[in-house]
Amino acid sequence: MLSFLLMPLYVAVLDSSAEYGVVSVIFAWVVLFNVLLAYGMETSFFRFFHNNEHKEGVVATSAISLLISTALFVILGFLLIGPLSDITNIAPRYFKFIIAILALDALVIIPFAWLRANEQPMKFALIKIGNVVVNMCLNIFFLVLLPELAESGGSFFKLLYRPDYQIAYIFISMLVASGGTLLVMLPFYLKLKFKFNSGLWKKMLSYGFPILISGIAFSINEVSDKIFLERMLPEEIALYEVGAYTAVYKLAMFMTLFVMAFRMGIEPFFFSHAQDKNAKQTYATVTEYFVIFGSIILVVITVFADFLKELFIDKPSYWDAIVIMPIILLANLFLGIYHNLSVWYKVNDRTRYAAYISVAGAIITIILNLLLIPVLGYVGSAITTLVAYGSMMLLSYYYGQKYYPVPYNLPKIGGYLVLSIGISAISFYLFRSNLYIGCFLILIFFALIYFAEKDGLKRVLKA
Repeated sequence: MLSFLLMPLYVAVLDSSAEYGVVSVIFAWVVLFNVLLAYGMETSFFRFFHNNEHKEGVVATSAISLLISTALFVILGFLLIGPLSDITNIAPRYFKFIIAILALDALVIIPFAWLRANEQPMKFALIKIGNVVVNMCLNIFFLVLLPELAESGGSFFKLLYRPDYQIAYIFISMLVASGGTLLVMLPFYLKLKFKFNSGLWKKMLSYGFPILISGIAFSINEVSDKIFLERMLPEEIALYEVGAYTAVYKLAMFMTLFVMAFRMGIEPFFFSHAQDKNAKQTYATVTEYFVIFGSIILVVITVFADFLKELFIDKPSYWDAIVIMPIILLANLFLGIYHNLSVWYKVNDRTRYAAYISVAGAIITIILNLLLIPVLGYVGSAITTLVAYGSMMLLSYYYGQKYYPVPYNLPKIGGYLVLSIGISAISFYLFRSNLYIGCFLILIFFALIYFAEKDGLKRVLKA
C-alpha cells in the first residue's frame, strides 16, 4: 500500500522518470535482501507454533535466531559496503540506509508473526498503518514542505535541507518509520523468555530452507525485471524506462493489495484448519471466492486504466507504459491463485516443492527477460511475469492434486477466469476510448456473478 500511495508523490517531485527508476531498482534489491534476512523463519514459525505444545520455545527460538543473524548482517554489510555497492549499482550513501532499514524490518518479523498466529489482526493492522502514516508524513515533509520552509528563510530548515538529497530523503523516511515500528514492538522482546532450543532450531531451519530458496526465486520473479531492464536497455534510456514501467506497475497494486491481504490471513488459516474434517472442501471454497473477487478487480481496473493513469501519474512521459497494465493485473491474479493452491505443500511438510516451483518460475523469468527485453522492452518483462506466475500456478495445481487432492471446481474457476480475461481484453484493446462500453461490460460481469453466486456471496458477506 505504501509504495502505491507514495508513487504519485515521487512521480510529481522527482525530476524525471530516471530518478524514479533509481528508486525502483534499489527497492528491487531490498526485496531480495529481505528474503535472505528472513530465511523462511516466518513460515517455519507458523508451522511449528500450531503443531508444538511448547509454543514459547518456538517463539523464543525463532526470535533469537533472527536477532543473531540480523546482527551478523549489519556487521558484514558495513564491512563489505564497497563490494556490495559495486554488485548492486547502489551508491554507498544509499546502501548505508538500506542496511539499517533491512535490519530493523527483520527484527519485527517474528513479533508480527506472533500477532497473526494469536489472531490479533487489529493490533497488527494499527501498527502496520502507523508505519505507513509515519513514512508518508516524512516523505511529504522532506520532499514537499522542507524545500519551501528552507526557501522561506528558517535557519534550522536551511541546515536540514539539501537540494540534491531527494532520493536519500526517501530512505531516511523509511528508516525512521521502521525504527518507530520496532520501538512499538519492543514489549514483545521485553516479555520474551530467551531460551534457545537448538534441536527445534535445526528442525525450523530444515523446514524453512526450501522456503528460503523459493523466496529467493520468488523475489527474482517479482523484482528482477527492473534490474534486467536497467542493465539490458541502452544506458541513455534504461532508467527512464524502468521509472515509467514501475509507475504503471504500481497501478496494478489494487490486485497486489488484494492478494497480499488475502495471503496474510490465509496462511495461518491453512495451518489452524489443517486437521478439520472438511478442510479440503473449505480450501476449495476459499479458492473459488478468491478467483471471483480477483476477477472483479481485473475487469474493473482494466476498464478504468486510463482514468487511474491520469489520476495517479500526472506526467504524460510515463503514460506509454500503460500497455502493460492488463498483463500485470492478470499475472498478479495468477500469483494469488498460486498462493491459494500452495496449501498442499505447507500442511504436508513438502516445502521443498515450493522451492522447485519457484525456481522453475525464476528460470522462466531469467530466460524470457533475456530473450524478450531486447525485442519488446518493458512489455517483454510484463509478458515474462505473466508466463512465470501462470506456470507456477499450473505446477502447484498439478503437484497438489498428486499429493493433497483438493476438490476444486475447475469449470467454475476456469469459467470466471476466461470470462474476466475476455471482458478485460475487449474493453482495453477494442473499446479503450469508450468508457460507456467498459462500464456496460462491468455491469454484465457483475450480473452474471450475482445470479450464479448470490446465495454463497450472501453467506460470505454476512460472515
